[in-house]
Amino acid sequence: MTTHASPPVVDAGTWQRHLDELRVREKAATRELDAIAAQRRRMPMVKMPDYTLEGEQGPAGLVDVFGGRSQLIAYHHMWFAGEQWQCPGCTWFTSQFTRLEFLDNYDARFVIVTQGPIDEALAYKRRVGNTMSWYSTANSSFGTDVGAPPSGGFAVNVFLRDGDTVYRTWHTNGRGTEQLSHSFALIDLLPYGRQEEWQDSPEGWPQSPTYSGWASSEAVAALYGPYM
Repeated sequence: MTTHASPPVVDAGTWQRHLDELRVREKAATRELDAIAAQRRRMPMVKMPDYTLEGEQGPAGLVDVFGGRSQLIAYHHMWFAGEQWQCPGCTWFTSQFTRLEFLDNYDARFVIVTQGPIDEALAYKRRVGNTMSWYSTANSSFGTDVGAPPSGGFAVNVFLRDGDTVYRTWHTNGRGTEQLSHSFALIDLLPYGRQEEWQDSPEGWPQSPTYSGWASSEAVAALYGPYM
């Protein structure tokens, strides 16, 4: 059994002083995130053309993807043609969103959009136990136009609807999507954190190659998917 390094043991008063010092930075970060969110709410927006996506019920205009709501978050799931198991990061990341009804109170909806053909996309959704509504942009330029082209990376876009007119209000990709996740936030609370090589950790802390702790698509399906 390998014993990793661990934090030094101190008395309660010393521990509290260290916590108080850290809390100053944590509160400052919270205020900065509030300021970023305030700036995001003041972002301009761009009018979107009409698009037709494919959904579980057939063709759907972009305005229909809102499901009658005025705000929409779209997670663009990476897709590789001909592969049985799609991006493990996207598969694992989206598996955590099993309860989205709270968005109803905010007049909003959260969906997945992928470049995969709709039949294949829906089959994959069932295989891995995903509960979101999925749409395909395989026959539309929508994904490409909003930063998620075929064989491209994952992304998040946010839209606002005014009647039948849709506007794009925000976009992110890469680590910008982490703010949507509770999993990273929980892992980052742990003494050893994500245990990935890029992290700034004390000497002797367990560290492994980036992504090595992430669940594979097969593992996600085994945990959540009843259609294995």
